[in-house]
Amino acid sequence: MKLIDYLHSFTDYLRIERQMAANTLLAYERDLLRYIQFLQQCGLEHYSCVTLHHITHFLELLHDLGLCPSSISRNVSAIKTFHRFLLSENLLQEDVTETISVPKPWMKMPQVLDLPEVELLLQQPDIAETSGIRDRALLEVLYATGVRVSELIALRLVDFYWDDEFIRVFGKGSKERLVPIGKVALLWVRRYQQEVRPALAGLGLAADVLFLNRFGKKMSRQTVWILIQKYVSASGIAKKAGPHTLRHSFATHLVEGGADLRAVQEMLGHADISTTQIYTHLDREYLKSVHQQFHPLESGKLKI
Repeated sequence: MKLIDYLHSFTDYLRIERQMAANTLLAYERDLLRYIQFLQQCGLEHYSCVTLHHITHFLELLHDLGLCPSSISRNVSAIKTFHRFLLSENLLQEDVTETISVPKPWMKMPQVLDLPEVELLLQQPDIAETSGIRDRALLEVLYATGVRVSELIALRLVDFYWDDEFIRVFGKGSKERLVPIGKVALLWVRRYQQEVRPALAGLGLAADVLFLNRFGKKMSRQTVWILIQKYVSASGIAKKAGPHTLRHSFATHLVEGGADLRAVQEMLGHADISTTQIYTHLDREYLKSVHQQFHPLESGKLKI
């Protein structure tokens, strides 16, 4: 049997024996489908091959994709319930999820890239290749705008206001906002649009979605995550980084530069400014340097 076949048996169990609510069942099924796709990408052919390392890596992926702690907690619950089911059906000899609980270190905010690291990461795609031009444009947009990966892959051609240097983004709850993008990212998007996208879009599967995979379809969040992992590894950056790391780096660098917190909140699409305020605590060395530069006692203006 294929990995996916066990999911059908599990959902039948949840629906018939556990009488799980329809919405919860759909959420579990969606979460586990993504989990199974991840295992397949790891080359696993049976659940007996799954280790705690695989599951931890998967949960880190969910965090990097921008899932909130409550969504990750639900994924943990789905995975644990699924593995217990496989154990009860004698399809597994042990439950590797037994020791997993939340919250875990992956719930914490990922590390922020400093400016040299961002520059290094942006330079990794091989722009002699068509895929490299697309990836460079993708990375430039992520860092220039701070959009979520789900917002990135949903961008359409009509969402770009080229002359005004803004993009239209549809965030959580389909809330619409305008985000500045800047000339550099626009140059790379234009190059991708002119030199690469027409061949991909020619397959007729794209509509007007901007970023396409090699099959001419809309890119998935997981594909973007894998691409960034590849370029982080190639760059030699020691930090763990994913799409959300570039979002955090975008916000942190704006705050460090003196940007108004309300403006950053608007660009990020945060409903509550308390969510944005965390960026004022990310770089304590920066705050320390500001204190040393401007406080009279530290700067030497006040002599005692």
